[in-house]
Amino acid sequence: MPGGRLTQPERRQIALGLADGLAYAEIARRLDRPTSTVTREVLRNGGPAAYQADAAHRATEHRAQRRRQTAPRGGTTPPQAHGRDADAVRAYEEAFTAVLTQSGLPAMMSRVLVCLYTTDAGSLTASELVQRLGVSPASVSKAVAFLEGQGLVRRERDERRRERYFVDDDVWYQSMMASVRSTAQVVDVARQGVGVLGPGTPAGTRLENIARFCDFVSESVARAAEQARDILYAKPAAPPDDPV
Repeated sequence: MPGGRLTQPERRQIALGLADGLAYAEIARRLDRPTSTVTREVLRNGGPAAYQADAAHRATEHRAQRRRQTAPRGGTTPPQAHGRDADAVRAYEEAFTAVLTQSGLPAMMSRVLVCLYTTDAGSLTASELVQRLGVSPASVSKAVAFLEGQGLVRRERDERRRERYFVDDDVWYQSMMASVRSTAQVVDVARQGVGVLGPGTPAGTRLENIARFCDFVSESVARAAEQARDILYAKPAAPPDDPV
């Protein structure tokens, strides 16, 4: 199985496979590559609907050049906690960022959020974010302000009076509940339409069905989120004792 970075011809084969509606696993099989390699490649470069081979190749070259420019003196990568593979962590962060961007979150805000999520402490200062992301302080400040406004991060001052940004364990629960509230507004406006257009008419029936569907889904999501909320606070399992 070949290793190393994807070549430009391989990226063109990926683009052709996506155009033909092939699954990631089938594309990977044809390239003799791991499925995870193809998945990360597509997600970090616009997703299956927007993937372009030449643009993906240029973006990869740009990222590699930027990493070389921002690499620590001596050409060594800073050690990762818990023996993690630095390249694997970086690739995962790029894939995670691509998923958040596809969901509608702006790119820089996605990068900051992923940076916080993949930090064991769950918090970083502005200067630490600037260093890790290789961007300007203004970019970090704008991204944090947006994320804070969405309730996705919070800020506190640490013992050295520096602003530190946190992601809370409860963020995903709050995000789900915000979605429920948004869907409830769709239910309300759909039912208003039933009254205006008339129950039993084709348009009124269509809107009533939308209201019933959204109402059922939002109630299900709210109930599931409440039942599963404690999962967000689960502690990591203790490693097994070494055999005697």
